[in-house]
Amino acid sequence: MSATPHNSALALLITMSKHISDKTVRNVSQNTPFSEILEKSLSRRAVMRGGLAAALATMTSFGLAGCDSNSTGGNSTDNGGGEKPNPGPGPDPEPPTSVKLGFESLPTSMTDGCVVPPGYIAHVLAPWGTPINDNALPWDKNGNNSSNDLLNSMGMHHDGMHFFPLEGSSTEGLLAVNHEYIDSTALHPNGPTLINGKRPAEEVRKEINAHGVAIIHIRRSNGRWDIVQNSRYNRRFTSATAMKLAGPIGGTDWVKTPFSPNGTQVRGTNNNCGNGTTPWGTYITAEENWAACFVNTGNRPAHQQRVGVSAGPTGRYKWETAAQDPSEVLGEFARFNVTETGASATDDWRNEVNGFGYLVEIDPYDPSSIATKRTSMGRFAHEGCAYSKPEAGKPLAFYSGDDSRFEYVYRFVSDANWDPKDAQRTDRLAVGAKYLDKGTLYVARFNEDGSGEWLALTGTTPGKDGGTLSDKFKTLEEILINTRGAADFVGATPMDRPEWTATHPSNGDIYLTLTNNTSRNASTGTNAANPRLNNVNGHVIRWHDEPGSNKFKWDIFVFGSDSGADAETNRSGLTDLNQLASPDGLGFDSRGILWIQTDNGIDGGRKNNVARATNDQMLAVIPGALADSSGTGPAINANNQSDLRRFFVGPNEAEITGFSMTPDHTSLFLNIQHPVNWPAYDTHDATVASMDTVRPRSSTVVIQRADGKPIAV
Repeated sequence: MSATPHNSALALLITMSKHISDKTVRNVSQNTPFSEILEKSLSRRAVMRGGLAAALATMTSFGLAGCDSNSTGGNSTDNGGGEKPNPGPGPDPEPPTSVKLGFESLPTSMTDGCVVPPGYIAHVLAPWGTPINDNALPWDKNGNNSSNDLLNSMGMHHDGMHFFPLEGSSTEGLLAVNHEYIDSTALHPNGPTLINGKRPAEEVRKEINAHGVAIIHIRRSNGRWDIVQNSRYNRRFTSATAMKLAGPIGGTDWVKTPFSPNGTQVRGTNNNCGNGTTPWGTYITAEENWAACFVNTGNRPAHQQRVGVSAGPTGRYKWETAAQDPSEVLGEFARFNVTETGASATDDWRNEVNGFGYLVEIDPYDPSSIATKRTSMGRFAHEGCAYSKPEAGKPLAFYSGDDSRFEYVYRFVSDANWDPKDAQRTDRLAVGAKYLDKGTLYVARFNEDGSGEWLALTGTTPGKDGGTLSDKFKTLEEILINTRGAADFVGATPMDRPEWTATHPSNGDIYLTLTNNTSRNASTGTNAANPRLNNVNGHVIRWHDEPGSNKFKWDIFVFGSDSGADAETNRSGLTDLNQLASPDGLGFDSRGILWIQTDNGIDGGRKNNVARATNDQMLAVIPGALADSSGTGPAINANNQSDLRRFFVGPNEAEITGFSMTPDHTSLFLNIQHPVNWPAYDTHDATVASMDTVRPRSSTVVIQRADGKPIAV
């Protein structure tokens, strides 16, 4: 689709590569890069071991949630009137004794349809624009839906998500879905409009309402999942929804605005990419590339520069240009211009941007609850959030990557010790306050010998060049506002786009995708001896925290590569049946199967051979435990990886992202983001490739076995 002539300049600005990512290198700290650490580690390592090779061992008893849960459905039989006030997720099912993959790896595919193994079915659920209540008109393939329609419908570009069962059911529950960004030329029939330098208010509202999060009540009937229309659980969070600011930053001078003079609220959540959950049954949505939605045409403070607030003349979507519209209510659009113009913070919108960049907690089971931004967990381009294996009487840890080139990996540790009784409480956001508002934020430093250290972002932590963190940032809230700058100061390890994190449900190992980094070169700290120079393929790293300390051990789990690459590049021995690049989405199911999703059609995708061989995909593997690397460097796998299997291939140019399963493992949910000609009209079958040109729609796909048995085994 193309813009009308008067829109051409704006279309060039807004119509970007499908996935919004921050390609500018904003870390100029010159901290030792991970690539240099890895190079030294590899040169020290005489014998390659561990990693995925350990996955070939026969699995023993996990003590994990299994496949025997009750799948008879929840209490609801209508539009929400029959649910209990606080249904909760229900009890954990009994664990299995062992698990093995039970499908053959798929061949590569490059079509406009989804591909699943023989004996599996896949159908489309809740594409963008699907109404969740009667306040929205049906989605119009010609693009004529209103901003009010989008406020009451699924948003654009589905990303992270999670299934929350009702009363433990595997046939009924609540699906939380992130909506990461908008494609303006797809959203507006004739492309985005710019008239005399201003955006129309209605178009901007449509874009704002297409961002955020959806909570939808879904139910399986006759083998197919559908939205329960008008359920009291169905609701949207957009870039204009009022949210609470909790933790150290909430209520401080950093976040006082004309909308919230006491600094306790902010409007909206933006660019919701990865996700997480909590042991007490809430959803965590991660704000990723939010900064460029704001513009500062004056003197940008260091913390705005470090996160990427636009220097102008406009923000990413030009939302601020609609500020002169007579219908604007209390800075509805003006707030995206954070240039200092008034006498104080409540006279302009300078602090509006400080209300973004957090992990946001949502209680899906309580429709009256207010989404809460947990500021103690840091402010950066969050990509997901995984919690540590809970142990009674010990603190909880939460792990999150900062998805930009040469950024860092973070861990938040609660002050409160875990009480298993809190998993059953119905005041879930109060439980969240207990564990997520008070604690210590750390950033990771990876050492060349396979060890690592979590560096506390507190005032007493020494800087890499002397002094302490309090010499640079005077208060905890100032440290958190400047999370990236604080991590620079203490000497954290710059990584190759840290994205999703996942926790092994049995041994507690933490896994992290490092998607790619095409900016890695000698000037950024690498050298020609590094076999992963210009990292177009990415890799997956994992670590295990040492009990009672801030130390950890790490190794490389798998290197992305095409099957035809030389041994120096294809260190994991990938074949045509499991070659991958740009690992992104990541998740364990409760049986201990690791699912790896790729985002190879974007950014570096056309710079590697995997993208020329297959569309983005999802693979599965059963990992062994982290190898003991004490004193000899990290374990780097380089041998047989035959147990890594391709389970799913998506349509052309689409990213595969978001992962969740029902408790009995019979339904698997994933998301298709930014397809170019999918899904086909007039069918719910996700595997159908349209023979005609369709208006593409990001969507959830539900995968099931035709025989109704558990997925993948």
